[in-house]
Amino acid sequence: MRYYDTFESPIGGMLLAATERGLCGVYFDRQKHHPGRGRDWKHDPENPHLKRAKRQLAEYFAGRRKTFDLALDPAGTGFQKAVWQAISGVGYGETISYGELARRAGFAEGARAAGAATGRNPIGIVVPCHRIVGADGSLTGYAGGLAKKRALLRLESGTPDLLSAA
Repeated sequence: MRYYDTFESPIGGMLLAATERGLCGVYFDRQKHHPGRGRDWKHDPENPHLKRAKRQLAEYFAGRRKTFDLALDPAGTGFQKAVWQAISGVGYGETISYGELARRAGFAEGARAAGAATGRNPIGIVVPCHRIVGADGSLTGYAGGLAKKRALLRLESGTPDLLSAA
């Protein structure tokens, strides 16, 4: 069973999903790889994982939270989970390349594979895949769209006008 609720961020609506064990999805509306709500999903705005995620996301977008303290339960392969774990170690306001991400995940020669795993990250923002950039520092793919990636990086840089980037 998955539980879900929605969250309105300053850069667009989001679908949040949780299992009994923790948060398993944070998706922008119409993002790439958006799962949609399945028949076994139950709307539950009182779910403790979802309530906590909504509170922490609100704090993040208000500039008052730099790290998340949430139980997570993402579905993925062992490789994907290793990459997502490495992404979780990239600090607020920091960016690294896909090559560096692959190295941190223990797959030094796997920059492209790390990029593919990054694109499948089901817990965007909380697992901050927007902090992964091209080797030359360029903004490359983001399942939520490059405008949202730019807005999130701008928020973390302390630029006050978040919405101008979206």
